[in-house]
Amino acid sequence: MTVKQLSLPELVRACTDFGVTGVGLWREPVQAYGVEKAARLVREAGLTVTTLCRGGFLTATEPDARAAALADNRRAIEEAAALGTDTLVLVSGGLPPGARDLAAARERVADALTTLAPYAEAHGVRLAVEPLHPMFAADRCVVSTLTQALDLAERFPAHQVGVVVDTYHLWWDDRAPAEIARAGAAGRVHAFQLADWTTPLPAGVLNGRGQLGDGAIDFGAWLGYVTAAGYTGPVEVELFNEELWAREGREVLEETFRRAQRILNSATTLAAPGESYTASGQPQGGSGGIAES
Repeated sequence: MTVKQLSLPELVRACTDFGVTGVGLWREPVQAYGVEKAARLVREAGLTVTTLCRGGFLTATEPDARAAALADNRRAIEEAAALGTDTLVLVSGGLPPGARDLAAARERVADALTTLAPYAEAHGVRLAVEPLHPMFAADRCVVSTLTQALDLAERFPAHQVGVVVDTYHLWWDDRAPAEIARAGAAGRVHAFQLADWTTPLPAGVLNGRGQLGDGAIDFGAWLGYVTAAGYTGPVEVELFNEELWAREGREVLEETFRRAQRILNSATTLAAPGESYTASGQPQGGSGGIAES
């Protein structure tokens, strides 16, 4: 989505040209291209699919709508397995029309996970619940904090359900560092994503994710939180931004990758005494690296 102006073949070529080794894919372009065809394209280029986005939208009250959502999420799990990723990102969904009970909506998400978590495990896929900024609670995601996401995830084994740590959605929450430690101790940080917070927000707010380094987020601090929590997985960059989408896609990808490299390289200052880091800013022996989403 960071460079959605590129087709999947163009994206794969750009990633290999610039040294990006992982990519977080979105279902819509994958479905349009063909799931098996996309899996083959990425695999033959030597790219790792870090996550698939997205499943979820599990808050409906009407039985037919709930059944349809469960069926769609089962398809998403199957697509993730076909693409070779072990992580499906879930966005819970907002309040149904006329509803006002956030707690009840979250319980419907938990109820759906009871069905979906074992199905995902059977396909070798983990579910990663992503909390979104509270401004999206009404229409997009009733899970607004890492605390709420973990309270849902902890009803299930860690290898089935974990959480996404996304700087754009969580940077404002002073409880988030402690909750990252809580998630890390249980092995539940299944994905880590970077995007900056810039103002003013655009109309509709959805496409307001800022380019790395242009906004208010202290990425060094956030890298410190996830590193201290034991996370060694890929670091994804996920930007929804109309101005970036209007530019040439390869240029945006290269710019974003270089900025991410600088941020990760700066993480070497966060290393504990005696701990060495790779050039990408990850602890030696970890599996981390920069991925585009």
